[in-house]
Amino acid sequence: MTELSFAAAETVAELGGALPDEVFDAYLFDLDGTIYLGSELLPGASQLIENLRLAGAKTIFLSNNPTRDPDMYVRKLNDLGIPTKREEILNTVVTTVLWLKQNHPDAVVFPIAEEPLINALVRAGIKISSDPTEIDIVIASYDRTFDYAKLQIAFDAIWQHKRAFLITTNPDRYCPFPGGRGEPDAAGIVAAIEATTGTKCVANMGKPDSTMIETALAEIGVAAQRTIMVGDRLETDVRMAVNAGMKSALVLTGDSKLEDLESTDRAFWPTFVLQNIATLYPETKE
Repeated sequence: MTELSFAAAETVAELGGALPDEVFDAYLFDLDGTIYLGSELLPGASQLIENLRLAGAKTIFLSNNPTRDPDMYVRKLNDLGIPTKREEILNTVVTTVLWLKQNHPDAVVFPIAEEPLINALVRAGIKISSDPTEIDIVIASYDRTFDYAKLQIAFDAIWQHKRAFLITTNPDRYCPFPGGRGEPDAAGIVAAIEATTGTKCVANMGKPDSTMIETALAEIGVAAQRTIMVGDRLETDVRMAVNAGMKSALVLTGDSKLEDLESTDRAFWPTFVLQNIATLYPETKE
């Protein structure tokens, strides 16, 4: 582990020794790296969710991954032993569609995306086109079929015809896999479009921006002050919670490590740092 400065190490030790002493009204959970890693359930996750629900807490699962629709997450969580309803899933497929319907219901979009998002747009009645002369919004997403032809369409719609603007489903640079592997994520596609067109992405549908957290809080009907965000990434999960005035717990089972706090502004440090998600429940505190 990278050596921390004395001041940072002192604060890290304080965070690491502090565990929640109450059950909150609602819990927002990141998924990959927090509840599971790849196809494996992380230790203590299933029992924690059961305990929280028995205590009357609401649970919502959030994900920046737009390559799955909510039903896919429901099946995966159920298969892993965590009974889950569709309304408990909120990912960037859901938030992107809701944002478009609420803010640009008549827009013509060009999604650089995979099937789950494209199918959701179609079901919502949002018009899709690859004709740069009629595209109003380019959606840059996690797309493993991204190629030069798609970049050209986005370029023409934004730069040549000067009629479209750019949004993204999520700002993630990469998607982590077990064993230290990963895949380039939506940030790479955003960067390619920004670099070639000179434009800037104007809206993000995922963590850490406000769209996802506002949608989640509206869904559960609980105030931010009585809700806690639990995730494995400082730059998305924790930052979103801080921006919303919400407590947060960083779980050290995924992307961010303890030493990453050294390079993070203290204003965006988590309320709690947990080695194991099971310690989120007060009864597990030693």
